[in-house]
Amino acid sequence: MSVDDDAGLAGDAGRSIRASRACEPAPVALDAYFRDAAAVLAAPPSVVADGVLADLLARHYGLSGEITTLSSEVECTAEVALGDGRRLILKTSRRPEAVESFRFQSAAIATVAGAAGFVAPLVLPTGGGGLMFAQDGVCGYLQTRLEGTPMHRVARSPDLLRDVGSALGRLDLALSRRELPAMHRPVLWHVRCWPRLMELQRYLPAGPVADEVARSMRDYEGEIAPAIGSVPWQIAHNDPSPFNTLVSEDGIAFIDFGDGCWGPRIQDLAIAASHLVSDPALPLGGAEHLIAGYAAALPLSTDEARLLVGLMRARQSALILINYWRAHLFPGNADYIKKNVARAEQGLAILAPLDPARERAAVMEAAAMS
Repeated sequence: MSVDDDAGLAGDAGRSIRASRACEPAPVALDAYFRDAAAVLAAPPSVVADGVLADLLARHYGLSGEITTLSSEVECTAEVALGDGRRLILKTSRRPEAVESFRFQSAAIATVAGAAGFVAPLVLPTGGGGLMFAQDGVCGYLQTRLEGTPMHRVARSPDLLRDVGSALGRLDLALSRRELPAMHRPVLWHVRCWPRLMELQRYLPAGPVADEVARSMRDYEGEIAPAIGSVPWQIAHNDPSPFNTLVSEDGIAFIDFGDGCWGPRIQDLAIAASHLVSDPALPLGGAEHLIAGYAAALPLSTDEARLLVGLMRARQSALILINYWRAHLFPGNADYIKKNVARAEQGLAILAPLDPARERAAVMEAAAMS
């Protein structure tokens, strides 16, 4: 089969999950969603040979260049250096479920093109004008490669954190413009999977971290999940980590939309902030300035402020659970898989002493800094 596919980009738009608990999936549907989402991350990364990548590049884009395969947990990601000095990123996969993932990713990147306040890659159209291709069991898309320094390698000044928060708020505003194809595909990082993630607790070493993960997930299931329908839902990036946030000459840039989905809007702020909790002397561990920047671009509702820290703790716990499990599955790639785990463990320990009243007060105080 050969398809240059951007047809049907609105095909599942009418099936969006509205911000209501009544729209949550039934238990059987949730079981299937969790099972399918876990299967995606339980499989090894897709491998596509350089020769095949070169053929795809020529056939669908009329381009040729030096191809270098990069580290990736799920897809085959390769850098393409063209003869004219341009560098591109080619994402491909042989896995059937990748078609839906690439439909979402390419459409999300196309949706935010030209938006102000942040930087994102550009999708290059195929020769047939599509956002992606699927042929002979391989699918993929081509995007520009952004220049910049990953945030985890940059000194985090208050001004920088405000800039990152503001850029993330602008990204969420841009993503809220429309619904996208495959936005409901199974994603293990989606909040609806989190109550089931405690099935992975057996992969954690016994001790304070495992105990705090269990407590945070109990709090999420008992206090956060019943209230999550009270906040706005939309398309979210769902992984604005320091590895996916770049500091560039053109501004703050966001890459890797592979975990993006329809979810609580505040989830993007919760994820970004959860990675910044490192200073035990501050109520939110140093995430305050990022929250201030985000709130300046996209003000928080009372419910969002109330739920934010609980979502941060649950996301830290989800990261710990999923990555210990995947490191067990792929021990040869454990260092790469667990690159964010130490940060999550530290952040979870810092947020643990906060009670709900102090959590909300700290978030409101941070948001008022804007």
